[in-house]
Amino acid sequence: MASTDLKLDEPDSLPKPGPAGRLVRLALGALSIWYVVNLLQYSDDLISPAGNVRPIVWNGIVPALFIISYVVNIGYSRAWKKWPAIASAVVIGGVAVVGYQMTGNAETMLLARTIWAWELYIFGHLGISFVIAAVIGTPGCEMRAMHDLYSRITGTPTKEHYCPVGPLHPIDQWEAQRSR
Repeated sequence: MASTDLKLDEPDSLPKPGPAGRLVRLALGALSIWYVVNLLQYSDDLISPAGNVRPIVWNGIVPALFIISYVVNIGYSRAWKKWPAIASAVVIGGVAVVGYQMTGNAETMLLARTIWAWELYIFGHLGISFVIAAVIGTPGCEMRAMHDLYSRITGTPTKEHYCPVGPLHPIDQWEAQRSR
């Protein structure tokens, strides 16, 4: 598993993504935004008639727990390691326990809304970052795209971070080698 350690590189030290890297970023952004749109469609109907949290809410929990530390650490320039994932799991687990104690069922509307809002943030932030990274050609991790955009607007240099998870870093390296 990739490290969640924050290792920011100096500006212009990572290769800018080529067409393949940008296309993959755009596809991943579209996928994240598609999930957010699907979550929003169930905003008033998060519990099924059987009294369970709808599968659309549960579908994103494992990927979200996996990526939240990267979203927070790289996106906000924090070195909190796995704490965002741990804190998220504790809060979600705590809400489930409280719901169970109050109703005899852990799958309450409070749990559904907690997970739903948390996933909206994670996948919304990720989707917007992927799209911005694809459009402006942010080098390295998409979670630095908002920093890169701010840097381009203000002229203030910003540090970069390689993509620690997924195919983007290898694709960017491959495209950089091909362009030489």
